[in-house]
Amino acid sequence: MPQLSQRLRRPVREGAAFAKWLLYSCLIGVVVGLVAVAFHLGIDLAAELRGSHPEVIWLLPLAGPAIVLLYRVCGMEKDRGTNLVLVAVRDAERLKLRTAPLIFLSTILTHLAGGSAGREGAALQLGASLSACTGRLLRLDEKDERIVVMCGMAAAFSALFGAPLTAAIFAMEVVSVGVMYYAAMVPCMVSSYTAALVAHAFDIHAIHGYPVHNIMRLAPIPVLQAAAMGVMCAVLSIFFCTVMHAAPRLYAKYFPNPVLRAAVGGALVLGLTLLVGDQTYNGAGDGVIRGLLAGDQIPGAFLLKILFTALTLGAGFRGGEIVPVLFTGCAFGTWAGPLLGLPHSFSGALGMAATFCGATNCPLSSILLAFELFGGEGLPLYALCCGVAYMLSGYYGLYSEQKIIYSKFRTEWVNKNIH
Repeated sequence: MPQLSQRLRRPVREGAAFAKWLLYSCLIGVVVGLVAVAFHLGIDLAAELRGSHPEVIWLLPLAGPAIVLLYRVCGMEKDRGTNLVLVAVRDAERLKLRTAPLIFLSTILTHLAGGSAGREGAALQLGASLSACTGRLLRLDEKDERIVVMCGMAAAFSALFGAPLTAAIFAMEVVSVGVMYYAAMVPCMVSSYTAALVAHAFDIHAIHGYPVHNIMRLAPIPVLQAAAMGVMCAVLSIFFCTVMHAAPRLYAKYFPNPVLRAAVGGALVLGLTLLVGDQTYNGAGDGVIRGLLAGDQIPGAFLLKILFTALTLGAGFRGGEIVPVLFTGCAFGTWAGPLLGLPHSFSGALGMAATFCGATNCPLSSILLAFELFGGEGLPLYALCCGVAYMLSGYYGLYSEQKIIYSKFRTEWVNKNIH
């Protein structure tokens, strides 16, 4: 009888847990979604102001120090950004609520002044800190709070980027390579979808896909071409991550004072912008990506975007790395793909997905990203290109706190840190 009683109670407990997570996930999706909408509008307003008043870029040497001082005043000068979010999920390290307003204001200031950064990486910090605070208010235990943090990551990414399925899987996949937090699947999906619906309710039109032309179908020659593109994108992602990690070290070596470092970084980005002659590489660059996929050709654009982004974020400005990665992959793909015989637009899309995969070490998220951004046509080739880039990018990645749990080459435990 005791065993029968336990068996009867088990479905009740599981049902209660399911209902609990539906409620919590919807709550987080609404809260984070609303803040993400305000964040989206703030960045759009900053970009519009800079577009109508290009001279605001002269504020770059002042904007960097302002951001550094803002973090110092709030006691967050040593904030580790997205890396801290990964640690919060893996090791249950607590996130401070003040992270949310700080990353909110500093990212908008970065975009207003013309720093090269995205918004989605900042959104991960924004969503994670808000959801962690919500978890503490709900008095969740340590294990549940980890799931709540992933829900916040998924919700913010979804509301800003318009790819809810990718956002949900990315939050589960990015922390530890080779390990998926399947217990968070339903909560992350519900919070991601809820946040996307909140964004749609406010008429926030996120990316909603990029138009790609001349998509190739599965056949022997396209398979070889997509695999070759994956190899090149693996090398590109390693280069991107190496430069991104080297920039803050070089800044710290030659400019130990963080305020001076930010001022010098702003001056360098300003000087490069004046040298280029336009603001193609300032901000996130979504419009440039669309132009490249539509047929524009900008030789060397991928190298300049890497340089602009490394100088911006390495100096202490705040923002995301994801859209700059997509920009870099698209610019490289539209240049290298035709050399392999791939159509211009399709090779740009392959470059975007595969470079994102190599830089984040998230193959499933990258395949889903290709599906949500470019549609289902050509998905086998996107998947192959991403798989090759994932395998050959080795133990490099954007986030130093990301860990490779299982080898990319053999079925064995490695537990290596990202380079």
